[in-house]
Amino acid sequence: MFEAASFVTAASPVAGRAVPPEADIEAIVPLQPATLRDTGLERPLVLALLAKTIARFGKAHLPVLGGKLRLSVSVLREALALMLADQLVEVARRGDSDIDIEYQLTAAGHAFAAAALAECRYVGPAPVTLDALREVIIRDARRHASAANVGDAELAAALGDGGGDGIVDAVLRAQLGAALQSGRAVLLYGATGCGKTTVARKLGRLLQGVVGVPYAVLIDEQIVQFYDPLIHLAPAPAQGRLFDERRNDSRWLICQRPLLQVGSELTPPMLDCRFDAINGIYYAPVQLQASGGLLIVDDLGSQRCVAAALLNRLAGPLEHGVDVLTLQGGRGETVPFTAKTVLTTSDAPHALFDARSLRRIAYKIEIGAVAAASYLALLRRQCALKQVSYDEAAARYLLEHLHALSGRPLLVALPGELVARIVDAASFAGRTAQLNTASLEQAWHSLFAAYPPRTVPAVRDHVLLGETS
Repeated sequence: MFEAASFVTAASPVAGRAVPPEADIEAIVPLQPATLRDTGLERPLVLALLAKTIARFGKAHLPVLGGKLRLSVSVLREALALMLADQLVEVARRGDSDIDIEYQLTAAGHAFAAAALAECRYVGPAPVTLDALREVIIRDARRHASAANVGDAELAAALGDGGGDGIVDAVLRAQLGAALQSGRAVLLYGATGCGKTTVARKLGRLLQGVVGVPYAVLIDEQIVQFYDPLIHLAPAPAQGRLFDERRNDSRWLICQRPLLQVGSELTPPMLDCRFDAINGIYYAPVQLQASGGLLIVDDLGSQRCVAAALLNRLAGPLEHGVDVLTLQGGRGETVPFTAKTVLTTSDAPHALFDARSLRRIAYKIEIGAVAAASYLALLRRQCALKQVSYDEAAARYLLEHLHALSGRPLLVALPGELVARIVDAASFAGRTAQLNTASLEQAWHSLFAAYPPRTVPAVRDHVLLGETS
């Protein structure tokens, strides 16, 4: 029997995110429904979920059913009264309190549950309606929009540039700030190892506040699983304590604003509701799961499909803020598109997209090499983290000999990669890891022996591509 579970489509969000400020929970999720009608669900769906849940346990207490279906006791009593009247369930045991009641299926109830399982094996929290989901997403977006704008100091802190290392210089930071302020799509491009993905993920630290997330949503009479515990993380304890299951609709969760990253595994079908034929349910597309948060489409050009096809699928949502979801054989249903979107690629933008496609991406920002001082600061930091003794002469040798003679640019990923190789070699040899010319030579040649030199723009050569007609 299929139960609500996590189907991971992205890496977990970056650490160090700003703590969400407290908010009025009733402004985030709806109130707890008191009647079947209040749930917005049709009677057959709720009774089928109840029957499948009782079938799983054999006998089930009222509180257990409430915990599994995330419905109030009053709603469950109403639904169970209907099942008692239809002779689908019977009371197996009645305790001293009014909620200490144990139910079991009758023969007719077992047949009803079997038929329901044959159609859909989902057993879990009752879904919310699509209208309720739309309303919560829009309300979240308005609340986030009314929050204070991000300033240069906050952006510098999020990018880890508060220590004066200059890893992301003022020019690049100003471009990123303008892009964030616009709320429109951003393309970060540059050579492999220049830090595009790191920069994109660090932007997730600016996602303050929370979102309402349903366990599942009903779209065109089909259950679509929405919640993923690896994407939708619990909020700060103070915020989480504000959720009152007796007052707020328990089919919803309060979560941090999601940071969802997809890479080479992304295909156009992942941007639509995906059907699980074995269990008879759908999974929400990644851009819907990222509602109210940040969607990173990483390493464009590495996917099995053409990058332009992915962009074409996202073009409408990016331009109009509305996405259209279609289930198998069903009609299209619109949902708000509120995820901030960052694309990254190691290819030249004009090699991936034509001029028309590029116009759909509001900001195109190039990430190049870093300054020598920043590169050395990264090297010292990596040595400290990995407990490798640092030597200034060896560091100068890295810059003036290995980099200079090979023509390789100073990319942010290289210090960590080189120091890690020094540690590997020292561990194998049984000696203390040290940064010196010999260890750097060995690490350098093991990293680059198979690759010719590459040229990327020099530091501060960050530009915005002009729009073409």
